[in-house]
Amino acid sequence: MGKKMIATEGFDEQKFEASLNVFKTRDKESIYKDCIIGLRKLDVKKRIRSISWLCVIANSDGFMDKEEWMLIYKIYDNELSLPLDEILKIQKELNKMLYGKEFLSFGVKIENKK
Repeated sequence: MGKKMIATEGFDEQKFEASLNVFKTRDKESIYKDCIIGLRKLDVKKRIRSISWLCVIANSDGFMDKEEWMLIYKIYDNELSLPLDEILKIQKELNKMLYGKEFLSFGVKIENKK
């Protein structure tokens, strides 16, 4: 799904991969902080699109894990105060481009264990 995002957004794949490799040696907390700083430098439309991509990627295996949901929620609501309705709208557009149909992949699959 990352490769589809790279192609859709017109990113240079080699530069993108090189940037990802830098994060492999860093701790999660410093990565999180740097990502939030980077997101805050973007205009609101790009922030919303970024979060929408996070949702699409988190759901690319068929469901969004609880930890994925908690991280995305923390970023879009607590850190960036982004409007959920706009995130959902862009997510639908991305899914339509990728899969040919609009659908949402926002939320968590909860298994009912008896």
